[in-house]
Amino acid sequence: MVYLQTENMKKKITFILNPVSGTISKAGVPELIDNTIDKDIYDYETVFTERAGHATEIASAEVAKGTDIVVAVGGDGTVNEVGRALIHTNTALAILPCGSGNGLARHLMLPMNLKKSIETINKGVVHDLDYGVINGIPFFCTCGIGFDAFVSMKFAEAGKRGPITYVENVLREGLRYKPETYIITDETGTKTRKAFLISCANASQYGNNAYIAPHASMADGLLDIIIMEPFDMFDAPQISMDLFSKTIENNSKIKMLKSSKILVKRQKEGYIHYDGDPVMAGTEIEIHVEHKGIKMVVNPDADKSKRKPAPVVNAISEAFNNLRDDIEGNRRTILALNKKILRRLNNH
Repeated sequence: MVYLQTENMKKKITFILNPVSGTISKAGVPELIDNTIDKDIYDYETVFTERAGHATEIASAEVAKGTDIVVAVGGDGTVNEVGRALIHTNTALAILPCGSGNGLARHLMLPMNLKKSIETINKGVVHDLDYGVINGIPFFCTCGIGFDAFVSMKFAEAGKRGPITYVENVLREGLRYKPETYIITDETGTKTRKAFLISCANASQYGNNAYIAPHASMADGLLDIIIMEPFDMFDAPQISMDLFSKTIENNSKIKMLKSSKILVKRQKEGYIHYDGDPVMAGTEIEIHVEHKGIKMVVNPDADKSKRKPAPVVNAISEAFNNLRDDIEGNRRTILALNKKILRRLNNH
């Protein structure tokens, strides 16, 4: 569906700007919006959030006013706060990616350049897309259980953001994390699995071009469910590489399936995450997809976009390949490998 300008009537668009999200300064964003938004098509307004949850309140008020598009200016957390107010309404969600990961924006192949991203919004192409729900909480990119959620908690506690912080947490915490046993029920039946993590992906990546579900679609009415089996120190570098090189489905420790809903039971309560935000949950986790439940502004030129490999891929690959011949060594060798990877990442 395409929003076209009605004669003598402009569309109403509101930018909700989170001034503290992500790693990008927002100081020049309001001026950039004013200079770039097509004022022949849109009447626009920019509103700043003041606290956690404020973006949802603002977006809900815009829905009540009949605003055509609400733009989340921030990261995946801001996108989630805005998006949850827009589900099953006629108000579309757009994104100006200013976060540390920008997982949903990257999946949609929106420009990371903010001026180009606003120009994409000027084109006004809107699709009806899927979103997910975990224990009643909407998510638009991914949700997860186990180490997936544990890393989100660590990432949230970290003093800095970005792909290096993410990989550091995976490498440092991964070998100490104890897998759990889960009972998983979907349309095909019930299965028991010991797993390091269970991730449910509506979109393809966590953010920072870490692809947990490279073939995920936001229009198929299905979630890509990723079960990562327990692994040892020999497997950790390759798993990290596979995440960033879009080859995770080829890893022997990964089992993937598609389903519109699943129920996961575990022995004790623990963290879950929705779009990277961690929260404590009980022993039963219900997850399902809402097919075409949200309208989103998309990039009509996405098939023309060419993404360069993330620098972190080259860093991991180089470090891994340099020591590939030593992989058959003992524990000390592998620990040295992980340290070398971290050292190379910190230099990028």
